[in-house]
Parts: sequence; structure tokens; C-alpha cells
Amino acid sequence: MDSAVSSRSSAEQGAKRQVSLTFYGDVRSEAVAGDDVLLCPADPIHREALHDAALMSEVARGSVEAFSVLVDRHSPALYRVAMRMLSDGAEAEDVVQDCFTRLWQNAPRWKPSGAGLVGWLHRVTMNLCFDRKRRFRVVTVETLPDPADDSPLPDRRIEADQAARGVADALADLPERYRAALVLCYYEGFTNALAAEVLDLNIKAMESLLFRARRQMRGLLEARDISTGDLEAQA
Repeated sequence: MDSAVSSRSSAEQGAKRQVSLTFYGDVRSEAVAGDDVLLCPADPIHREALHDAALMSEVARGSVEAFSVLVDRHSPALYRVAMRMLSDGAEAEDVVQDCFTRLWQNAPRWKPSGAGLVGWLHRVTMNLCFDRKRRFRVVTVETLPDPADDSPLPDRRIEADQAARGVADALADLPERYRAALVLCYYEGFTNALAAEVLDLNIKAMESLLFRARRQMRGLLEARDISTGDLEAQA
């Protein structure tokens, strides 16, 4: 995760330095480059306390500072979601960066509604994950085994590590919509209504999807001799 934060920070710094030339290149570039007033509609000290809609209003006018606050505020959750959907740190980083690129590009047209910016960001992230899963199918390759660790570990630590790997493998074996339902409702703590909006479902369809996802996940865990208590420990 440190590498993800480092990569994201470098990307953000690059965006701040070259926003009008290389990062987004939309109709706001000339305004950002030529009108410094647009960069300071609010005291930067207080931006952290602004709610998402207010920050989006600033982003729509070209504020890179407000954009950076939103990146810092929401990227950890989006990375967690993308990582659990794709099981690949580099792919998850790319998804988060793509999501925020779309946020910048769509900011002038964004309107608060329904689940607000949180719902919008998670919907975009999920759709990007679905697209990547469809484009890049898993290819089996020869992998080098992890180097043996001779240092003694307590039995409980070993069991916890094994349970964590088993839960991650079971989650990866689920159909992508089932996985999305569990990631949002179980791991991220979304309400059924919010998850339904993210996945573009009505509440009844969301509840049915979640029921089926839990049932299949339970079967996968039982096949791996993992208890529901182990699952709760990973959430």
C-alpha cells in the first residue's frame, strides 16, 4: 500500500505541475493557466473541512488544490475496492488513477444526486474493474515460490495468514457481481441502498444478489475449511 500511496503522490504532483499541458487537457486548462483567482476560491487551510459537493464546485472551476483534497479523501477506499476486485496492486492503482482522471474531466458536468460523490466514485471504480476483468483474463504462468522464512511464527499467526489467503482466494473465485456486492456491503460497510446505486440495481435486485453472493461465498469457505469467524476477522 505504501507503494500505491507513493505512486499516487507522484502522479498528483505531476498533475499539479502540468495540469494545463498533459494531465487532463480539457476546456478548463486555459482558465487554470490564466486566472489564478480560480485556484483560491477558499482558504486552503479550510479545504479539508469542506464537503464533497463544495470541493467539486471548486474542481469544476479548475482548482487543483480542491482536487487533491478529494484524491486524498477517497483514494484509500477506492484502492481497497479495486484491490479486492482485481487482486493486483498495479491494476488497482491504475483503476484509481483512471477514476480520478474521469472525475477531473467530468467535474464541470457533475451534479450532486443520490449517493453523492462517494456513490459516483465507487460506480466508476467498479465499472473500470469490470472492464479490466473482461479485457484481461487470468493467464497461468510459472511462478517462483516465496522464499522460505525460517523464523518461528506463533501458531495463531500462521493460522491467521492461512485464513486470510483462503478468504482472498474464495473472494477471487466468485463471479464479479457477487464479489462486488460483498466488497461493498461487507468490506466497505455500504448499506444495501448505496450498494444498489453503485451497481445500478434496484433494492430488491441488490438484496437478492447479496443473498446469493453470501451463500456461494459460504460454500467456498466451507470447502477450504474456513469458518465465518475467520471471514469476520478479515473484514
